Amino acid sequence: MTPLFDFTATNRAQERARRLQGDTFLFAAAAEGLADRLGAVTRKFSHGLWVGDSVPEMLKPFAARWSLGRFDAAEQLLAAPGAHDLAISLYSLQAINDLPGALAQLRRALNPDGLILAALLGGDTLKELREALAEGESLTRGGISPRVSPFADVRELGALLSRAGFALPVADVERLTVRYGDFFSLVHDLRAHGFTNVLRERSRAPLRRDTLAAALDHYAQAHGTDGRLAATFETVFLTAWSPHESQQQPLRPGSARARLADALGTTENPLERRPGKT
Repeated sequence: MTPLFDFTATNRAQERARRLQGDTFLFAAAAEGLADRLGAVTRKFSHGLWVGDSVPEMLKPFAARWSLGRFDAAEQLLAAPGAHDLAISLYSLQAINDLPGALAQLRRALNPDGLILAALLGGDTLKELREALAEGESLTRGGISPRVSPFADVRELGALLSRAGFALPVADVERLTVRYGDFFSLVHDLRAHGFTNVLRERSRAPLRRDTLAAALDHYAQAHGTDGRLAATFETVFLTAWSPHESQQQPLRPGSARARLADALGTTENPLERRPGKT
């Protein structure tokens, strides 16, 4: 299968983001969201795995010690297997081609009953920009090209946790709408976060002036208010545990020992069988 994302382009985007040192407000908000979810867990973690360059200060207290891990060009996780009881990813899985495989590798890096927390951009992220660019290219070029990287739906991401072998999976969403004074401020913020187009099949040609003008006109008409442009950012938080026998297990169908009617304090009325039905 042809890879969707370009590993070299991803590294270039991240390196440019480090040079810009802009306001990475999305990282800060997502780190706070991860901290909130970790704060609700009563257990203490001894060895955390951070998938990325450095652990944010607000997350360091949640594990006694940390190791740094990353995915290489072959999307192999560079981390010791079975050595961690906590693994956290803050947007570092965003440009992974084999996301189910990456999650499975993270599960193997955890010991039994270890916790994974991950933040990824969700499906509604930059929906206004995607719509405007598609409209601009349709009007000026008669077709569209991949200008914005795709983002997964929250239900899809939740299902991937189970597919990767995790137990007790949970996926929830936080949305943020930012209003920009101009289009280029949005572009600057995307570059500061490293969230530029890293698709392998992206167009290498610069965006034509007439295409950009048509896109900006649509953006202002459809998503502008008082001269400001709305941009939606959606973060999906994934939480799950590596399997362990101590965890709650679903009951087998038909194994219940109490009647629902008794719990609800109602009378159970059997359904009448219709002729021809058994």
